[in-house]
Amino acid sequence: MRHIWNGSAVSAFILLGFPASQGVQSFLFLIFLTMYVLTITGNLVIIAVIRADFHLHRPMYFLLSNFAFMQICYVTVTVPKLLVGFLVRRNIISTTACFSQCYFFFLLGGIENFLLAIMAYDRFVAICYPLRYNTIMTPTFCCHLISGCWLGFFIGSLLPVTLLARLSFCGPNIINHYFCDLSPLLKLSCSDISLLKSHFFGLMWVIVFGCFFFTLVSYINIICAIIKIPSTVGGHRSFSTCGSHLAVVIIYYGAVIFMYVRPKDSFTFQEDKLISVFYSILTPLLNPFIYCLRNKDVKKALQKIVQDRKMIICL
Repeated sequence: MRHIWNGSAVSAFILLGFPASQGVQSFLFLIFLTMYVLTITGNLVIIAVIRADFHLHRPMYFLLSNFAFMQICYVTVTVPKLLVGFLVRRNIISTTACFSQCYFFFLLGGIENFLLAIMAYDRFVAICYPLRYNTIMTPTFCCHLISGCWLGFFIGSLLPVTLLARLSFCGPNIINHYFCDLSPLLKLSCSDISLLKSHFFGLMWVIVFGCFFFTLVSYINIICAIIKIPSTVGGHRSFSTCGSHLAVVIIYYGAVIFMYVRPKDSFTFQEDKLISVFYSILTPLLNPFIYCLRNKDVKKALQKIVQDRKMIICL
């Protein structure tokens, strides 16, 4: 698809998405729509189960419900516009909407990193300092952590998007991606992008690797504490409480680090799009299943709710 640029300043962009034949486009539309619906439904189920079961009103599940809500927002930033792209000839997005999408995508990505680190800290305190857990992970402290996370990233992400909005786009306006990612956007700018690149990627590395390092240290301490437990059953039970979170951490950071810690010149935007699908769409889809299938408390609460519903229907 080629768009004729008339030499004026760009007021809208065209998201290239995944160009293919009409039949393939329709098939991809159904696939991504199904993934989106399952992601929203799965995370809503987690939130509803945690709210409905009194036994899950604990810091671990309070953090999990916030994580599920963040995942709903995360996929909603990109997937609906991607789905539109499969149905129209040109998937046009205004510059304002494009910059907003870029802002919220990286805002929620930063929050995801921070929430994973907080959840790792919660498991660290629960396993390494079980007697002090209730005095450390108080409801007030958890609320302050979550509020600070959301508010801090909302404010902290304003500077990069402000610098992005001040760039001039006076050339081709086709973004070789399915959403307004920063790298393909910068390729289209005719301004000096050195300040924005250094600020944004520096901030991104601090957030990603800072949270990853904190999470890694937490799990090293958790593993060391579990090794010291004399009972094999006790060690297995302790580790099972953080198994779901550890699985999510491995999947997420594996994809993100592979995406960003590699020689950029050896990968094309086509490959970047496929990797982005994995960590921005597939990972949020897998998370509800991981937490429901691996977490005994969530499974038990879900089964109880289903049984109660059946009894009400029978009555």
